[in-house]
Parts: sequence; structure tokens; C-alpha cells
Amino acid sequence: MLNSFDILETIKMIEDEHLDIRTITMGISLLDCISGDINMTADKVYDKITRKAEHLVKTGESIEAELGIPIIHKRISVTPISMIGAASDANSYVPLAQALDRAAATCGVNFVGGFSALVQKGFAKGDEILIRSIPEALAETELVCSSVNVASTKAGTNLDAVRMMGEVIRQTAELTADRQCIGAGKLVVFANAVEDNPFMAGAFHGVGEADCVLNVGVSGPGVVHSAIQRAGEDCSMNEIADIIKKTAFKITRMGQLVGSIASERLGVPFGIVDLSLAPTPAVGDSVARILEEVGLECCGTHGTTAVLAMLNDAVKKGGVMASAAVGGLSGAFIPVSEDEGMIHAVNEGSLYLDKLEAMTAVCSVGLDMIAIPGDTPAETISAIIADEAAIGVVNNKTTAVRVIPAIGKKVGDELEFGGLLGSAPVMDVHPFSAAKFIRRGGRIPAPMHSLKN
Repeated sequence: MLNSFDILETIKMIEDEHLDIRTITMGISLLDCISGDINMTADKVYDKITRKAEHLVKTGESIEAELGIPIIHKRISVTPISMIGAASDANSYVPLAQALDRAAATCGVNFVGGFSALVQKGFAKGDEILIRSIPEALAETELVCSSVNVASTKAGTNLDAVRMMGEVIRQTAELTADRQCIGAGKLVVFANAVEDNPFMAGAFHGVGEADCVLNVGVSGPGVVHSAIQRAGEDCSMNEIADIIKKTAFKITRMGQLVGSIASERLGVPFGIVDLSLAPTPAVGDSVARILEEVGLECCGTHGTTAVLAMLNDAVKKGGVMASAAVGGLSGAFIPVSEDEGMIHAVNEGSLYLDKLEAMTAVCSVGLDMIAIPGDTPAETISAIIADEAAIGVVNNKTTAVRVIPAIGKKVGDELEFGGLLGSAPVMDVHPFSAAKFIRRGGRIPAPMHSLKN
């Protein structure tokens, strides 16, 4: 039972501290849409998505109105499209991306994820076709998001795929240069991708999932920041961790409530709550500002990785008790363009790409929404991906790269996306080449600790 204090506290969190449900994401299997004709498959994809997700947005809006809890995005994820297109003889899967885009627009959702391929150990039929289709697909659609998994702890790193993705990211940015290179902002490269992630751009519906399932992603950096601020400067670090755990429990409890109601009304199984702290460009809704409230003068200075590790762990410990099933990426996100404090730290000269890479070893996902100079070579982008994949593979965690070559821009310039994607200051990269390493190709073997059967 909720008492009056719980109710008033929740109202304050929503009104003053930016608490929200970041997304309800419906995962839909498209395996029964496969056919030998790409256009027939596209029609089946459109029909199934619009049938299954017909009431998703309306249901989310009704829950918002009844509970007073903001649900920022309603999204759809689907089976990796490389698997769906493989039965056809098509040499491009752009028609499938266009079908996804039309379906998302018809349903009224914000994004659809799953223009994806899983190539950590090699390329199956359809994988290379999908990867080569990504630049055109993301340039010709508005709502489609794409991801490619190039590494895993069990398989090692597919360096051929890493090389391809450096080229694809550049091509995608170039094709959308007139729109702030947004295509690259809808493309993420993973190591150890998970099957039940509700967050874009990396969401896809895993083959081990049910035919249709509902996943929820919660947020609330502002709530955690306010709780630490109220505690004052005399708290020890274990007291701070305890405060974060209790706050994460309250945030996740809301996600469990919303997910349960939405699942029941839509008649689909409830999957997981992703208990991540996902920031927004709004002042007061920043992961970087949490780290600074703990005691750092500016995010990126020495001590940042240690504080972030504590934050990530405390969020998971607190949230796991509040939900029937926790999954997805769960932890603290550090996307530069979407976090007002991260943007400030970059502009102050405190936060660099190398430090962000170190931070990704202890938090959710990886190098996220980072603008790099427009003349960055494809091999350098591939090397950034390889480094981040190594962190994920060796540490047996999900890592990812979502970098945006800012075509025509240099360090100190900015890309403006608007909305939740915010704005990205262009960050410097190392000038020395890794091209010879990337051109070697092949596969970096899995580490010894992959043998845990």
C-alpha cells in the first residue's frame, strides 16, 4: 500500500526532478514473415507490426493520463532484419527498412529498432547485405534504428565486421550530412548485445524471446542527483551508495507498475524492466551532474571512473528488488549529446574520448552519441570500435559505439539534433593511424575465460 508520503514524493520526482518512464518498447518476432520474395516479406512485416502494435501508443497515453507518470517514448523492436531478408535473393534490404518505417509511422511510435545483424563469429547469408544496406536505409527512413553486433566474450571479435562498420558509419553520416549526420546517430555497433534491450538505437527482438513482448526502460538521473544533494556533504561513500540504492528502488517500482498495466491491456507478456539512468539534455537530468554532486569538480577528472562504478552498481542493486524481471542494459548511460553535464565537461576540457572509453568499462553500454571530426578516416572509426569491443569481450559485459562523423565540421563545432538527442560537441580523436591493424582482418580470438561451460 502506498501512503500519502509515497504519493507526494512521487509527484515531486515527476514535477521537479525529471522522473519519467523513458520508453515502453514492444518486441515483435518477424520470423513468420519470411518469404522468398523481398516485397512480399516487406508487406508481411508491415501487416504484422501494425496489427500487433496497433494500440501501443494509445495504451501508453492512457496510462500516462491515469497515473500522471510521463512515458516519453513508445517504441517497437523486431527480429534482426538480416535473418528476415536472408530467404530472398535481394541484394538490398532497403525495402524492409522502408516497410519498418511505414509501420512505425502508422502505429505512431517514436522509433523502430531491429535493422540489425549479429556477426560476432562470421557472416551468415543476409548479414553482409544488411550491413551494406545500412547507409541508404537510414538515409531514406526517419524512424528506423540499426545495430550490428561484432563481438562477444564467447566468440571474440570479428575484425572484418569491425572494418566494414567503420566504412558504413562514415557513409551513413555522409548521406545524411544535410540533416546533421543524423543517420549515424541511429546506428550502434555492439559487443555482447542483449536480446531484450528496450533502448534505441540498439533495440532488437531476440530470437529467444516470445512472439510479442513488452519491455520497459525507466530513467531518473535528476531524482538520484536530488537525493544525494539533500543528503549533504558529510555522507560517506557507502552512505551515498545506500541512498542511490533506495532511490533506484523507487524509480524501478514505477517501471514495474507501468509495464504490468500496459502488458495486461495489450494482451502481451511483460518482459523486463531496464533500470537504467538515461539522461536528457534538460538541466537537472544528467548523469555527469550526479558524479559531480558526489564530489568531482567536473566530470572527467581523476576519480570519475571510480564514482561511476559505484553509481552503476548501486543502481542495479537497488532496482533489482523492485521488479519481477530486470534485463536490458540496466545501469548508468553516458551519452555525450544527451547529457547536459557531459556536454559541459567536454566544453570545459575535462572530458576526452580516452576518459569516456575508460568510463565505459564500469557502466552501461559504451561510447554513445559522440561527434567526431568529419574528416576522421573509416579505419580510425573501426579502431575505436575495436577498442570498445575489447572492453566488452574481456569484461564479459555489453559495450557499444555510437559515434557520428560530423561531415564538414571540426573540433569545437557542434551538431544540433534537438529533442532527446540534444547537441554534440565535436571531440578530438588521435591523429595516428591504425589502418594496418584494421586491414589485417580475421578474428581476434575469444579470451580464455570464455570457456565456462
